[in-house]
Amino acid sequence: MKTGKTNAMRILDKEKITYTMLTYSADDGKIDGVSVAEKIGREPGVVYKTLIAQGTGKGYYVFVIPVEAELDLKKAAKAVSEKKIEMIPVKDITAVTGYIRGGCSPIGMKKQFPTIIDQHAQALDVMIVSGGQIGVQIEIHPEALRKMTKAVWADVILG
Repeated sequence: MKTGKTNAMRILDKEKITYTMLTYSADDGKIDGVSVAEKIGREPGVVYKTLIAQGTGKGYYVFVIPVEAELDLKKAAKAVSEKKIEMIPVKDITAVTGYIRGGCSPIGMKKQFPTIIDQHAQALDVMIVSGGQIGVQIEIHPEALRKMTKAVWADVILG
């Protein structure tokens, strides 16, 4: 599969941040995080998904969590000082982020939203997030991703 640079990669290149591009075929329609981890030959524990939520104050928030995990809405709301948050409808993802479902990268959204990376990523040597399109992943050092997205670490997953 031939893939050019995505917007997320161009931003990383501009900031001179080291990353590795990983690609996979989405021809079978399986674009969920666990399937992607399998396709790129990595443990699901290092592959992270990007979720978008909205608070009661109508602000948007980005949560980057392990693909096998589920966002704990109570912990997530607390992490962003909101009374309550909820996931945005899938139909709104492109309008809010500029990315499509299954290709939503925490890097290079239309606007810089407050971003929270699950604290478990801090223990990893590398983590993998969407490269900004279906079929493309970016392997990056967790601290580099945190700095790039101006994120904070927090415990935001169930369990």
